[in-house]
Amino acid sequence: METLKSEISAVAARLVVEEGLEYGPAKRRAVKHMGLPLRTAVPGNDEIEDAVVEYLSVFCADTQPGELLALRRLALVWMERMAAFRPYLGGAVWHGTATRLSDIYIQLFCDDSKSAEISLIDHQVDYVPRTVSGFNGAAVEALSVHAFCPDLKEDVGVHLLVYDRDDVRGALKPDAKGRPPRGDLVAVRRLLHDQRHD
Repeated sequence: METLKSEISAVAARLVVEEGLEYGPAKRRAVKHMGLPLRTAVPGNDEIEDAVVEYLSVFCADTQPGELLALRRLALVWMERMAAFRPYLGGAVWHGTATRLSDIYIQLFCDDSKSAEISLIDHQVDYVPRTVSGFNGAAVEALSVHAFCPDLKEDVGVHLLVYDRDDVRGALKPDAKGRPPRGDLVAVRRLLHDQRHD
């Protein structure tokens, strides 16, 4: 059983890195690719993340660090733009597994859920509003933007997920590996500083 899960993890990791899929769709596609029954027990996200880290170290060690740096720089630009809404960076860009195919996920913790949207309208930013499942399982509004990344010379998806201000308390509980699941402006600036000096 564990062998099968590690095989699914390896296939899903390749899909995450090479096609930019999120973990859930990558797991479902891996099961389908491998011709397994739909009800096959799939590995958890931590196992997929470990497989992604391994895949990156074997196949992308020369390109991925620069792509990650470019995405973190762009994330910082958007976090500074949206600083009034207490932005936190999450996902692969925060955890260090992002490649040029990864989108940027920034959580905003607002007093008024419409204020972030109004700010984008005021700055004439084109965005697509949609509803997604948030980190606490509840539906949240996502404001999705195509942002040009100068370092990668291409557009990147930036998703601003709008939460209530009080949700920030639950947002900072360490994940299963004991890491902070997201970081604020100070933390992202520190990441960039550390990455540039590695």
